[in-house]
Amino acid sequence: MATVEELRDEHRRVRRVQAIVALASNLIMQAHLSRTEGEAVVATARDRILDLFPGRDGTYETLYGRRFGRLLDEFTQPSQPSGIARVIPFPARPR
Repeated sequence: MATVEELRDEHRRVRRVQAIVALASNLIMQAHLSRTEGEAVVATARDRILDLFPGRDGTYETLYGRRFGRLLDEFTQPSQPSGIARVIPFPARPR
């Protein structure tokens, strides 16, 4: 059985995941990103989520993979060969 502190920690991590997903989703929908830039946002969000829940790749794909794929398809522009990225990765937070 989980302790109260373990439950609080998990709840805190879940809230952080929700914030990461909301931020990444809104950025993809509103920033007029290229496909490459959008994929960089998704990759960074995925990395941060898996930092919070290591070894949960399958759960990530089940919960967020399709959503991010749909957002990329609907809201990103074809990549341009200029290669100048406007995406700023989410900063890693100390644990």
